[in-house]
Parts: sequence; C-alpha cells; structure tokens
Amino acid sequence: MSFKDGDVHSQNLDGNFFKKTQDVTAEACGISKRTIQRICLEARKTEEIEEAPGPSFVSPRKSYKRAKYVSEVDDFDGDIVRRTVHEFYDKGEYPTAQLILNSVKKKNDYPGSLRSMQRLLKNLKFSYKKCSDGRKFLMERNDIVSLRCTFLRKMYTLRVNNDTRPIVYLDETWVNQNHSRTIAWQNETNSIGLKIPTGKGGRLIVVHAGCSKYGFIQNSKLVFRSNTGNSTDYHNQMNSDVFKSWFITMLNNLEEPSIIVMDNASYHSTLVDNFPKCNARKSDVQDWLTKKNITFSPLETLAELKQRVKLLIPIEKKYELDELALKMGHEVIRLPPYHCQYNPIELIWAQVKNKVATKNNTFKMVDIEKLTHEALDSITQNDWEKCVKHAESIQDKDYDKEILRDSLLEPIILTILPDDSDWDSSDNDEECIE
Repeated sequence: MSFKDGDVHSQNLDGNFFKKTQDVTAEACGISKRTIQRICLEARKTEEIEEAPGPSFVSPRKSYKRAKYVSEVDDFDGDIVRRTVHEFYDKGEYPTAQLILNSVKKKNDYPGSLRSMQRLLKNLKFSYKKCSDGRKFLMERNDIVSLRCTFLRKMYTLRVNNDTRPIVYLDETWVNQNHSRTIAWQNETNSIGLKIPTGKGGRLIVVHAGCSKYGFIQNSKLVFRSNTGNSTDYHNQMNSDVFKSWFITMLNNLEEPSIIVMDNASYHSTLVDNFPKCNARKSDVQDWLTKKNITFSPLETLAELKQRVKLLIPIEKKYELDELALKMGHEVIRLPPYHCQYNPIELIWAQVKNKVATKNNTFKMVDIEKLTHEALDSITQNDWEKCVKHAESIQDKDYDKEILRDSLLEPIILTILPDDSDWDSSDNDEECIE
C-alpha cells in the first residue's frame, strides 16, 4: 500500500492511524480482520523460535482436505442403488450414472456427486459393456446375477413344495457404547437434557440365529466386547474359529432338520480343502503339492506351481460349515453377495438397536451389555414371523422380476461385444490362485 505526497493529509496519518493498521490492511486486501490477526500471530510465534531466520507462514491450502467420495454406503442404501438400476432394466431403458444419481437422490437424499455414484456402482459390481452400435450399457456382474437367481429359485421352490423344515437365518451385528437416538431435546443453553458423548465408544458384537417357527434359537445367543472399540467394521473382530464354535452350538440347539441361510463372510466360508492363496510363497505351494502327492520338479517356477494348483481347484467350492451342517441333518443355503434385504434378521437387528437406543442414558459398556441382552430377549416369535414374511415377499417379487428381466435383457445382451472377462469374475478373490 503506497501513498502519494498529496494524499498524506487525506489519510490523517496521526497516532490513531497506526493503531488501526490491521483494519486498514484488511480493507486494502479485501479480507477479514480475523485473517490479518491470525497471520500476525503466526509470524510472532515463528519469530520466538531461536535461530529462526525470520517469520514463516503455512500455505492457506496446506491443510485443506479434499471432500471424500460418497461411495461407501451401508447394505440397505446399496440395495436402493441396485434396485434403481434394475428398474431401468425392467422399463427397457438404458441406465446411466447420471440418471441413476438423479433417481437415488429423489429416494433417499443421496449426498454424493456423479463421480461418487460411478465409484459406488463399481463397488456394487456393475460395469459398462460396449454394444455393437457404439453405446455402453451398464451391466451387473454375471456371477452376482447367477448367485441371486440360484438363491431365489431355491427359496421359491421350498415354499412351492411346502417344505416343512424351518428356515433359520443367522447373522452378526454390533452395538456401539454411545448408541442412542439421533435426536435429543435440549434447552437453549444445552444445560438441560441428555448429554450424549462424542464418538462411538466401545463396541459389542452380537451373533444369533432365528426363524419364524421358534423365534430366536434357544441358547444360541453370543454377545461379547470388541477388543478394538475404534474398529469401523465388526467383521474385523470375528474369525473362523469363533464363528465355528458358535455355529456348532447353534446346530446342537436346533430341534429338527432345518434350512440354514447365511451370507458369504470370510469366516463363514472356510473351504474343506484350503488351497494356497494368490500371495502364497513358493515353499508353501510346494509343501501343499507334496501333501497332495502331486509330483513336481524343483526347477519349476512359482508361476508354474500355481498353475498346477489352479487345475486342482474344483469348480464347485465345498465349505467346511456346510459339510458340518449336512452331517447333522441340515442344509445350508448361501445368500447372494450384497443382498442383505433377503435376510429377515436384518430387520430384527434394527428392532434390537432401537430398543437399546431408547434406554441408553448412561453410555457405559456394562449398561449397554445389559440393555442388549434385554433387547434380544424381548424379541418374540411374532416379531420373527412378521420379518420373515416381509423378506419372503421381497424374495418372491424379485424372483418374478428375474424371469421377466431375463427376456427383456436378452436382445440388449446380444448386441454387447464379446468380452471374456466377466465369465472369469470371482466374488472371493482371496481364494483364487491366479
């Protein structure tokens, strides 16, 4: 800021003028006085440091955090997106990310951008396939569609044939220490009302199973505290040994041969024969081949050894828990990936968490544990009947839609240029040996 000689008197350069230098600077630069004060304070702090050559300043955008993509959603919101895509299929329209985004925003106020929706569709295993006329059509991965159709057909057949075996649904969930209602009344000064701690606090993990005939399976409730309360996913606290022990207990408590429905979590899906993983060391692959009495040359590379293993992997996977249940007279049916809406226990979990949130006013782990047990014990057989009926209605409607959708999509699929990549997709890449 400079002044000409003739401007000195117009600026009234007296003692008070220099006391208002921050005000003058803020006005001249077009920024707030608070920003000027912050910069001056930053300069004074750096000058106080010994051997400092002079004041230094941090770039204003140095700590700027870019907005994250809203591509991580819960299972129910993901189901809304999936069903939105299917609605376009059913109408014979070409779904685009922009059209899907517009539709989803109307349904549940989705806050994400177009780029977020594109990422979300990719996470839900959708991809664009190029048609012969140059257009790109959004297609769901073939193995996901196949598993969904297989599951829906099995469940539909059980009901049509009047199978009398109880259908037992199982799953895991969590309850946070500070779990409470999202809205709590306060007075204007926030001095009266429920004080809700910040953060989620500790975490309880819950495992249970139930059916419409018996409600929750007796003596099959497992509730324990998570070792790491800041974990973002309860799956991190579960492992195959813990779940297998609970699963055997649950099987022993079933009163008659049953159908058991569960998802494909990693700890549910231990194979009868554990093949080497993709990142297995060469020595581990050699040891596995030796145990299987497969001859190989010491000169063979890791890639060659992996190819030998790949040829031995059966087309149909056999899971340890499925075989265990079969020996005890029960049948396991696997849910398709990313389709939690077919499992009525998800609605039961919502009821349990709502009961806990209503009564949680101490935010102590010991009280949360007590409230969780009380909420689980309060669920009745009638509650299960209603939830199962709702889930079964969704299953039946989706099965009818799959049959119609198959004929609607066939003309479009015939125009898609050949691409073998979709045939080789695997939902559980951890188990492949590629």
